[in-house]
Amino acid sequence: MPARKKISIVSLAVATLALTACGSTPPTQFYTLVTSPTAVTASAGMSTAPMFIEVLPVAVPERLARPQIVVRNDATRVDVLETERWSSPFNNELRDALANGVSRRLGAIDVSRSGRPADGVSYRIAVELRDLDAVRNGQVQAALGWTITRSDDRKTLVCRLALTEAVSGGAVADVVTATQRVADRGAQAIAADVRNLAAGQQTCSQSSPA
Repeated sequence: MPARKKISIVSLAVATLALTACGSTPPTQFYTLVTSPTAVTASAGMSTAPMFIEVLPVAVPERLARPQIVVRNDATRVDVLETERWSSPFNNELRDALANGVSRRLGAIDVSRSGRPADGVSYRIAVELRDLDAVRNGQVQAALGWTITRSDDRKTLVCRLALTEAVSGGAVADVVTATQRVADRGAQAIAADVRNLAAGQQTCSQSSPA
């Protein structure tokens, strides 16, 4: 066989293998922590006067501050899932989910990016995710802490909460759903604490003093 023809056959085989490898790469899936706008409504009896909240960027463990979803494999290993990702880095997703959940429960306006009116009282919320472990067919466990500060009198409430949600299956979507529930319960607890501070009560609600 002529050398040129041999080279052509080899080149064709290499190109075929490359195309096969590219075709077998699974597409990247994107997920969000923010729940549907119809999933939560403001509590009955809330004041019609506007309330303003400011949710600061959420501090998370370094291993989670990435767009890839992270699941625990065993006692010593975690898996960083390259093709299963949050729609933005996890710390941003968590901030948006908490801000969304708190504002809807309170009927509040989130002024985190726009700035509050000069004559309005706002509640500044600083959240730290101290730990989060997600296990397929297991649980999502999280430990949250937060500080809420009134803008007018600088009264502050400092609370913390441990949360556990079951993961119903082995799919990444099951882990995401459980993590959404964790974030939603965190938003519920924070909203309750904002209500307490608005009423002049410096006590944590569902959570515990930090």
